[in-house]
Order: sequence, then structure tokens, then C-alpha cells
Amino acid sequence: MNPRLDPLRQVRGVWVGVETAPVPAVASGHLALDRQLPGHGWPRGSLVEILTPVPGIGEVSLLLPALRRLATEKRVAFVQPPFLPYAPALAQSGLPLERIAWIDAAGDDAQWAAEQSLRSGAVSAVLYWNASVDPLELRRLQLAAEASQALLFLFRPMSAIAESSTAAVRMALTPQNGKLRIDLLKARGGRPGVLQVDPFRRPTPPRSLGPLVPAIPPVRRAALTSP
Repeated sequence: MNPRLDPLRQVRGVWVGVETAPVPAVASGHLALDRQLPGHGWPRGSLVEILTPVPGIGEVSLLLPALRRLATEKRVAFVQPPFLPYAPALAQSGLPLERIAWIDAAGDDAQWAAEQSLRSGAVSAVLYWNASVDPLELRRLQLAAEASQALLFLFRPMSAIAESSTAAVRMALTPQNGKLRIDLLKARGGRPGVLQVDPFRRPTPPRSLGPLVPAIPPVRRAALTSP
């Protein structure tokens, strides 16, 4: 609390803004993007919604700098990815494969797995691909992320852009001149806008060539165990 504002607080009719705590965040690894994100990075305990025209345009590459850091804390879960994760490429990017869990599930089982992974406390981030998710499901996922302080990256098609969203950060990605155009549609506590980043630059040397964590069957049990 700033003591110099005390005299103003005694004056009737004078409004004094409340000082807000900084948003805990994980740097995205892209300076231009960090400048516009809340807390100058991906806000922890939040739902981040990423819209793409088609899967595989570089959306995972965009997240890799943050995922490398998050993987040093806990596991990172991939739920219902549209493509089988390619282990050598992930290893070459510097992401330790022993810290990745690929959860082979679909439909309601995939959503259950994503939510339970968040609530388990065993993951620092969940990457979840789902073309159609209703507002109630979206809210449940958001609350699970908040409770665990893990990051939830939800990938959806561009057709969902007209739908309402409870996400703290919402963006649309489009390929542009070998890079990615980012339309930052929503950034609670940040600055929405349009920017361009290059998520494909300078891959780091491989850190691990171990196998991926085996796929976890979509059964009603804990999605992950503690590392």
C-alpha cells in the first residue's frame, strides 16, 4: 500500500485503485508475445484456448520453450492429439521424453482424462485437442486448471471463434510467410492484439532419447501417477 495515497483516501468521492498482485506466469519464449500476455507469459492455473485452421501448423512448436521449462517441474500430458507425437523431433527440441505422457483417449474419455490429469497434481501442463466442447465442460476444465495451478492448452478449430469462452487467453493462429500470425483475441490482464512470431527458429540440442510414456487407456481411474 502506498502511504503517499493516504491523504487522498480521506477525501470523500475520491476513488483510489486497488493494487493487484502480479500474475504468476511461464515465459512463452517469444518476447513479442510475452509483452502482450498477462504476467508476461502463459498465466499459470489458466485455460489457454488456441484456434487453428487445421492441426499441425506449428501450434506445438509455439509452446515448446514453455513446455521445456514446465517439464522440469512435472509431467506434460498430451490428450487426444490429432497426430502421433514424433519422439525424435520432441527430443531434438529439448523436451525430455521421460516427462511426456501421451494419453490415448477419445470423446468423453478424453475430456475426463484431461480433467483428471489436471486434478491429479502430477502435471504442470495439459495439451488437449477437442473440436467440440460445451460451456459447462469448458468451465470444469478451467476450474481444474485453477485448482492445480497447471496450464491447460486447449486446441480447437477456427470455426469455434464465434463461440463464447471462459479462457483467460484466447488466440487464433494462421501461417504467414513461414511464421505464425497470432490474433490475440482475449488476454485477461494482458493486451489483445495482432503479432507475428517464428516458432521454428533454432532448435536446441537433444536432451533425452528415452521412450515416450506408454499410452494410458481411457478407463475411469487416475489419469497419471505422481512422478
